[in-house]
Amino acid sequence: MAIEGFDYKEFAQLMSSQAGELIPKDFNDMQKNYVVKTLSNFTLLAGEAIANDEALGFNADQAIFVTQIIAEWAFHKSIDLVHSGIMPEHWDGIMQKIAFTIFEVAKQAIKKNVPQDQILQLIEHHVNKTYKEAIDNLEKRGVITAEISQKAMSQSNIDDMAAQAAQAEAEQKAAMEAGAQEQAVSPDAAPQAAPQVSVPQAAATSLPAGPMEKSLKLISVALVLKILPSDRVEAILDKFSPQDVETIKNYMKVENLEAGLDMNYTLKCLENIKEFLPRRKSPSQESIVRQLNKIFDQYPMENVEKLFKSERPFLKRFISKAYEGDYYPIPVKVAQIVVDYVKDSVE
Repeated sequence: MAIEGFDYKEFAQLMSSQAGELIPKDFNDMQKNYVVKTLSNFTLLAGEAIANDEALGFNADQAIFVTQIIAEWAFHKSIDLVHSGIMPEHWDGIMQKIAFTIFEVAKQAIKKNVPQDQILQLIEHHVNKTYKEAIDNLEKRGVITAEISQKAMSQSNIDDMAAQAAQAEAEQKAAMEAGAQEQAVSPDAAPQAAPQVSVPQAAATSLPAGPMEKSLKLISVALVLKILPSDRVEAILDKFSPQDVETIKNYMKVENLEAGLDMNYTLKCLENIKEFLPRRKSPSQESIVRQLNKIFDQYPMENVEKLFKSERPFLKRFISKAYEGDYYPIPVKVAQIVVDYVKDSVE
């Protein structure tokens, strides 16, 4: 029985068209097709399963929420796999595990009336855990090398996009301030006209007002932040001015934000953000120690040590040195994997 207000086929088509605009430009045709096809297939399968399972009792909002989460994580993790160095014949198996995990976690959480923000946190945790376990399994079977395993675990397209969006806004703000100073020096300089962008009437009545150019850039940020848990969102919003934070939060509250906008222009904003900024910096020894210190502040050291009870001595030494504020010399990429493991596992 269909869910009123939920056309999963149309929704899958919308998500696929958006994905096609955001795929990294360095991808070849095979890689681009894989990302779009994977997102489309998983969105259709999830939407159909939800629509035909009367026992779930989902309304349209719940159905869209689960399907969109699967679509967006399928997009980000398939990009991570393309960047990972893992051979394409192993991608589908990993993506199937991730999609199934999201579906089950979201389904059970909604049944138990878990708040949406907590659902997002649960999903992110289990996506990362499932991805790591799948990579570890390939390494244990000898399918991939330790080097490729480390490279795969270091990928995070969703973090890249969120960080790049925040940095782009900071760059734009700096550029605007520089422009204002220049105009103050040369008062006769004619201001440049903002680009003409059409926004549907439905969006115009529901979205906060503001200069069109900047508003669409803030919308681009809001679209990325909508699928992140609150702690990650707040960390990114800290980089914006208070006025922009309020505007972004208002955009995030708009239902079906992407459906009420000129998506071609909005997607160009996101693509421009990705091109304009450098890629995320590699972790340093100092950042590794800082990350672990935050964990030590939140959890007893005994809880962290339990995770490494049966691990190799150099890993135990690495943790104990970090607790003392020092860095035990292991490859930084390996250290970041260890940090991520601790974050996901410590209780």
